Amino acid sequence: MGAGISNGALSFLLFSLISTLAAAQGGGGAARELWCVAKNNADDAALQSALDWTCGPGGADCGPIQKGGPCYDASDLQRTASYAFNDYYLKRGPSDENCSFGNTAALTSLNPNKADSGSNEMTYPLKDRIF
Repeated sequence: MGAGISNGALSFLLFSLISTLAAAQGGGGAARELWCVAKNNADDAALQSALDWTCGPGGADCGPIQKGGPCYDASDLQRTASYAFNDYYLKRGPSDENCSFGNTAALTSLNPNKADSGSNEMTYPLKDRIF
């Protein structure tokens, strides 16, 4: 065999490189599922203003929570805002700045799909959920 790298050394080098990259991207710890939801104590006027921005200039997909949509519920502003906030958060990426909305929202590891006991079935967006 020539003066190259042995198969064992090459495998170790490749493993080390992959492990380092995974740790640098946050893969070194346990993955968490996070959702961006409206705060329970958020003022309704502030929540409505944040929802209006999120569904307008913010670019969230609010079709499902609009009148006639499968998640429409005019009587539950907090639940409606949570859907929009979470969609925005998913589109913009996992950061605290993408889940603030004038301090009316917060990140949670509690799955709102399981905690939701509303009359209509709302499924919060799950794309790229694990961070």
